[in-house]
Amino acid sequence: MTLLELVESSAALLDQAGVGFGHGTTNAFDEAAWLVLWQLGLPLDDLDGVAEMSVSPQQQDSVNELVAERIASRKPAAYLTREAWLQGVPFYVDERSIVPRSFIAELLADGSFDTWLGEHTQRVLDLCTGNGSLAVLAAMTFPEVTVDGADISAEALEVARINVDKHSLTDRVHLLQSDGLQSVRGPYDLILCNPPYVNALSMSQLPQEYRAEPELALAGGADGMDFIRALLRDAPAHMREQAVLVLEIGNERENFEAAFPKLEVVWLETSAGENQVLLVTREELSLRA
Repeated sequence: MTLLELVESSAALLDQAGVGFGHGTTNAFDEAAWLVLWQLGLPLDDLDGVAEMSVSPQQQDSVNELVAERIASRKPAAYLTREAWLQGVPFYVDERSIVPRSFIAELLADGSFDTWLGEHTQRVLDLCTGNGSLAVLAAMTFPEVTVDGADISAEALEVARINVDKHSLTDRVHLLQSDGLQSVRGPYDLILCNPPYVNALSMSQLPQEYRAEPELALAGGADGMDFIRALLRDAPAHMREQAVLVLEIGNERENFEAAFPKLEVVWLETSAGENQVLLVTREELSLRA
């Protein structure tokens, strides 16, 4: 059996089992490729280069065991491999924190909100940092800034510490426990936030893979806006004059606009369209939030 054939047979098993995706992959083939390559210790970004490689019966058995665990546990693959990637950067992850998948990572990489930044941008906050991935990526993207990564969960911050250490950023990325903005150390020039925003109806319908994640990092109340209401109310007091807030809201644009009908924001283009991430200035928040 070739490696590609093993990926294809694994993908068929995932499809037949009806597992859910969305934690780094969107389909059975990509998920199977991830699991096979990881289990065999091969580069995750070079399937084509090893597609015709022969796979021994022992290697097949080890992959089959991992795929069977993925199906039986309904845990995201990242929890099984203890690894997730954002913009080509590897991060440790386990059940103490949500699997990182923020579209803000794309926007950092392609400079989508650089227009609102400048020499004045010195202090960055990654609020709801989870495993610390956005804090790390922000520090990598802007080498002159310092970054605070804040989260209410002490367990998530333990995972974030692993990633800050892993990428040798302990001198520039500082982690702190905070319920929203209550214990942060602003003022900041840029706030990044991928908060809990899933509305109650959507929470009740999530696939099992999402229920394997900390509910605290997902559930946003009846309309998904509970955390965001407090954030937008309190943010100006923690922002410098020219600061901006970049906020991810997933599929909740309709609920966001219903909750904040007068707030003027800029919707940023991501690979999922223009409804996932918004930018708002401190000035606008001070006037209308």
